[in-house]
Amino acid sequence: MENSLSSPALLEKNSTSGWINGFIGVVIFSGSLPATRLAVLEMSPVFLTVARATIAGLLALCVLLLLKAKRPERAHMVPLMIVSVGVIIGFPLLSALALQYITAAHAIVFLGMLPLTTAIFGVMRGGERPHPVFWLCAIAGSLLVIGFAVAQGLSASPVGDILMLLAVILCGLGYAEGAMLSKTLGGWQVISWALVLSLPVMIPVMCWQFPASVSGIGAPAWLGLAYVSIFSMLIGFIFWYRGLAQGGIAAVGQLQLLQPFFGLALAAVFLHEQVSIGMVGVTVGVILCVAGSKKFSR
Repeated sequence: MENSLSSPALLEKNSTSGWINGFIGVVIFSGSLPATRLAVLEMSPVFLTVARATIAGLLALCVLLLLKAKRPERAHMVPLMIVSVGVIIGFPLLSALALQYITAAHAIVFLGMLPLTTAIFGVMRGGERPHPVFWLCAIAGSLLVIGFAVAQGLSASPVGDILMLLAVILCGLGYAEGAMLSKTLGGWQVISWALVLSLPVMIPVMCWQFPASVSGIGAPAWLGLAYVSIFSMLIGFIFWYRGLAQGGIAAVGQLQLLQPFFGLALAAVFLHEQVSIGMVGVTVGVILCVAGSKKFSR
């Protein structure tokens, strides 16, 4: 009887912890695009992608060795490779390429579609079955974002918009796959091993793409690289994957609707980019969808 009574309380505790961890992860991720924008102004997108993965991978390797983490099993290899392709290579590279054509403020709006893609992959790969009203809220938030992008005029930079769309799809897949694997392997272990597995490719490409001269690269670009390497590529994922595993991929994934809000604020403060009333209105709209998504996520 005691176990049956404590089970709902335990589930509620895990759900709450999941939302807290997920929120911390989203706050950390919110600085990714502004930091990337700073870096690609003076670094090539390819070098930025492999450099951030190499730095984070070497740090992750040190942590794994220091804590004597258990090596992943053979069954974990394919999911870890999917995580690498989605969040270590795919999203960083495609978003960095996109930021050569569009501003960080415009790219951030596309992140409003991440909750929907993450939820879809959560259903496809994780077998989750949210309430139908949940999908209405998730789709409504995504439509607000897409509608705003269309209203801005996709013809202005179709290449940048397409690259961001592909980045969001790959990122959603990597989020869902990593969250499922976190339930058995652990959140920090998933991103750490995924980073380490990518090192044999990332290190040689980084050496090949290393700038001929670094004298022309200013401090803001190096700070941008440092942020996306340490926080966006490693620390943020520790909280994010733990949150998704505890609270559910589809449910906690809706916290990503808050990411444009934080990201737009950072872009305005640090990059002095103009944030229009329309951007703010869309952001407020998708934030309101979080409440509905959370209520009907189970």
